[in-house]
Amino acid sequence: MTNGFAAGLYPHYDLRTRIQHTKLDTGMTGIPPARMSRMEEPATVDFKGVLSGLVEHFNNEINAPDNLMKDVMTGKDDVDIHDVMTSMAKAEINVSVATTVVGKIIQTYDKIMQIQV
Repeated sequence: MTNGFAAGLYPHYDLRTRIQHTKLDTGMTGIPPARMSRMEEPATVDFKGVLSGLVEHFNNEINAPDNLMKDVMTGKDDVDIHDVMTSMAKAEINVSVATTVVGKIIQTYDKIMQIQV
């Protein structure tokens, strides 16, 4: 009786050629290591910019179902009713997350205000 390798029952994979290499220093030759100096600078460094970007993204996600519904009603071929339903579900999730985040921020503010200095 032979084992599975000898009988050819198991596939043979060349893992060295199938592995996708990253820019991290793996110790392998031919792959340049990652350097910390090559990291990108953040696009916005202030809290106001980040918050306004989040609000703008939230606003776009909330308006997406209406825009897609208008496209469906006008008969555009590239928009399907399933796209409208998907964007409505995304908008609902975004509203739920935003409501939860605002609630947590208010709770945190109340806790901070209760701290006696």
